[in-house]
Amino acid sequence: MDDRRRLILAIALMLGIAVLPSIFFSSDRNPAPIPSFDSPATNFPPPPPGIGAGSSAVQQTPLPLAADPVTGDVPAEGPPQGGERSVVVSSALFEYRFSTRGARLLGATLRDYQTLKPGTEGPANILPDDSEFLATALVFGTDTVPVSSWDFEPSTDRLEITMEGAQLTWVARRGPATVRLTYTFYPDRYLFDVRGQLQGFPTDNPLLVVEIGPGLRSVEADSGLDYRAFGIVTKQNRTENLKFSSLSEGEIQELPGPFEWVAVKSKYFLGAILAIDEGQQQFGGGIARGLLRVGRQTRKVRVQASLAVPGGSFGYSVYVGPQENRRLTTIGHELEDANPYGWIMRPIIRPVSVVIVRILVWGHENLSIPFGWMLVFFGVGIRLLMWPLNQKAMNSQMAVQEVQPEIEAIKKKYKDDQQRLGQETMKLYKERGINPVGGCLPMLLPMPILFAFFFVFLNTIELRGVPWLWLPDLSRPDPLFIIPLLMGGSMFLVTKLGQRGIPPNPQAKIMLYAMPIVFTVMFFNFSSGLNLYYTSQQLASLPQQWLISQRRIAARAGSNK
Repeated sequence: MDDRRRLILAIALMLGIAVLPSIFFSSDRNPAPIPSFDSPATNFPPPPPGIGAGSSAVQQTPLPLAADPVTGDVPAEGPPQGGERSVVVSSALFEYRFSTRGARLLGATLRDYQTLKPGTEGPANILPDDSEFLATALVFGTDTVPVSSWDFEPSTDRLEITMEGAQLTWVARRGPATVRLTYTFYPDRYLFDVRGQLQGFPTDNPLLVVEIGPGLRSVEADSGLDYRAFGIVTKQNRTENLKFSSLSEGEIQELPGPFEWVAVKSKYFLGAILAIDEGQQQFGGGIARGLLRVGRQTRKVRVQASLAVPGGSFGYSVYVGPQENRRLTTIGHELEDANPYGWIMRPIIRPVSVVIVRILVWGHENLSIPFGWMLVFFGVGIRLLMWPLNQKAMNSQMAVQEVQPEIEAIKKKYKDDQQRLGQETMKLYKERGINPVGGCLPMLLPMPILFAFFFVFLNTIELRGVPWLWLPDLSRPDPLFIIPLLMGGSMFLVTKLGQRGIPPNPQAKIMLYAMPIVFTVMFFNFSSGLNLYYTSQQLASLPQQWLISQRRIAARAGSNK
């Protein structure tokens, strides 16, 4: 088997590894009902004394509820009753809904993104009904004050964000203690700042524990694929991703600090708390505890991070919105790194993916070209750029073909001496100025782009729910299988033309039929956008493949005279 065929098989194996999880782990489109999430006022597991900036200590079991060191009251078992109401903050981008109980975030409706889940419609609310996002507690030594159970009085029950931004203030009092919060919102961001001030507490240096659980709501057509993307991401010197599925129910895992931010993510959306300024006060550490596991997937996780409160003041930022690379990049802290482009090939794939997304979005926004046509143009453009390299590869292949009789003679002469066989073969190539792997290079160069497209369609929210012609969603498989079948047919034609003018070979004949079938089956489960790009590239290569085959036939006919 020559180097070219080995390369094709290697590419097929790599693609198979990339798609096997999607084939063998079926999507759960009708998940089982999820029980309610217990209130942090009844079972909020605080970190033990010592969790603070630079500490990675972890509370392995929840502490019993101690008497409030301020009021002397012991928190009641069960959720607090009475007095809770909602506060709505609206902008052109979102509608956030907060609770006066603990000033926590109950809902986040994103106006520019529709829910795709069957049986639902309207803008996507990415937080679950039992959200405890921004629920907080204060830790004083061995005592815990569950601020999440305190009633806060807001400055208004409804806030419209103007072009200048807006602020929402909260005040809660119990005995001599007062907690003041200020939420600052911006008109063009899914980001808001939280500033807090403590007064009347036994000490000015407690720990603040902030919760961002139990995760996000699935609003995708394929909820199973979305659940597999659920994860916790933290940023230290580099990002660390902890999959929900790696936690069993009740299992507690440390989130070692200090870190700049911690986030919960789904396939396309993100909820995060961040240090106000890069390099400044950071989260000291945290814990994650599995809450609910259905089948292979853990769907709900309690995530808590600790923050030191020197002098009774604290601050952090909150992001609840789409994993849109441009928006996340402008925030800083490398928050865009929460999007897991590339897995183990990330250093290569991520830069290519970012460039691809920018080109597609630029063409769509500035030239008003639908994303589907942008993919067609991209595939054709790649083949046009590769035309000179393909010509060079053709010359290399023809040169190898011309010396094939001499290669066969060397093989017979040194069949019992593999080392000498290799030396004599390379000597012949060098004398004739032939690069034996030159014909493989044009096949290898497009591979990073193909892999990058795989991850682009797996994670890029700009392509979520985008239709094109008969395709309802470029980020999901073709429901009619037209594009993957067309891709398989085009691969057959490209392979057939690639074998014209070459002496018959039983292995080549097997490859002619086997490879298009293998690739077609794999691509059935790939996004239709990826299929569209690859099919366009294959079809665009047919004219050059035909010209190359004609030259091979002519060269072979000339050598036979």
